[in-house]
Amino acid sequence: MGLATAWQLQQQHPSLQITVLEKEQQLAQHQTGHNSGVLHSGVYYKPGSLKAITTRAGRQAMIEFCEQRDITLELCGKVIVATSAEEIPRLDELTRKAEANGVAARRISAAELAEIEPNAAGIDALSVPDAGIVDFVGVSMALASDLVDGGATIRTGAHVSDLTETEAGVTIDLSDGEQIRADLVVTCGGLHSDRLARSVQPDLAERIVPFRGEYYELIPSARNLVNHLIYPVPDPQFPFLGVHLTRMIDGSIHAGPNAVLALAREGYRWRDISLKDLAETARFGGTWKLAKRHWRMGAGEYRRSLSKSAFVEALRRLMPAIDASMLMDSPAGVRAQAIAPSGDLLDDFVWSETKRVVSVINAPSPAATASLAVGLRVSERALSHL
Repeated sequence: MGLATAWQLQQQHPSLQITVLEKEQQLAQHQTGHNSGVLHSGVYYKPGSLKAITTRAGRQAMIEFCEQRDITLELCGKVIVATSAEEIPRLDELTRKAEANGVAARRISAAELAEIEPNAAGIDALSVPDAGIVDFVGVSMALASDLVDGGATIRTGAHVSDLTETEAGVTIDLSDGEQIRADLVVTCGGLHSDRLARSVQPDLAERIVPFRGEYYELIPSARNLVNHLIYPVPDPQFPFLGVHLTRMIDGSIHAGPNAVLALAREGYRWRDISLKDLAETARFGGTWKLAKRHWRMGAGEYRRSLSKSAFVEALRRLMPAIDASMLMDSPAGVRAQAIAPSGDLLDDFVWSETKRVVSVINAPSPAATASLAVGLRVSERALSHL
């Protein structure tokens, strides 16, 4: 998201002196490098929402960007599968959203599903050929290359610890003591986005609560079980799409994720613990309101996290042929989920503005798909302050 925003700034205003500050020693080390690589279609999102609009625009822009730079992209398609009668009304609603959002999608019968995904189980399904898979790390590197070629500076290992805004500009404090001065700052801090925003907006109410998405992947001999992306019908009360089967750009098949509270903002493993991050999550009232509201679903997520057999049980609802011997461990990701003090999950892209700082606060999935479109909007807001 940060690289896409910087790229859009440069495209619109080539004379700008742009510097991109990256905390890690390499780009794309967190959400970009740990996501499923799915090019989303926009089928899930409320018609007219920012997500719906930017996903469709961003998807097309991403396809064109990848084609122009020979970045691996495959429109493999997705099937969203109903496995019980109770899920049919939700599948009906997804079908309506797809039509309203201009997504190419078609209801298919159980017999048609068996033709294209012979190992999937379902009584009804929605076929979404617009969905695909992309090398988003490759996209990041191409954006960075374009930026540098256009005169921008990209600094890795530049950990921003604080921002100070005055009428004259913004002072950026790095953790090593260096200070950088800028006329305008855009923050795209992912798992630390709220902290950066609070540097200049101390009354910001929302907080990032990290959720770890844990995956398995199919052993190579079992990869032929899956032809498309295979998803369950999601529960609209929860922001996560449920355990699904995802073809990856490297040919592997990932199974998951479940979603559990991470014990650190960059807590990719159970043993990754930050007392500072945990204390901040625990002090935030929205965390407890969210837990009270969704404790039953949360218990199921923890059960699948702690029990491989429970994880397999969830997968077998989609694909009965899978057994535990077909699954091997795969790296987890961490989702930066913004939560309001009420316990409500922010479900759309959210940014805030001061005179000289535009802060992207919530950039949930499908942020990678929509990044060029959201980056365009954020860059336009930033340029309006110059």
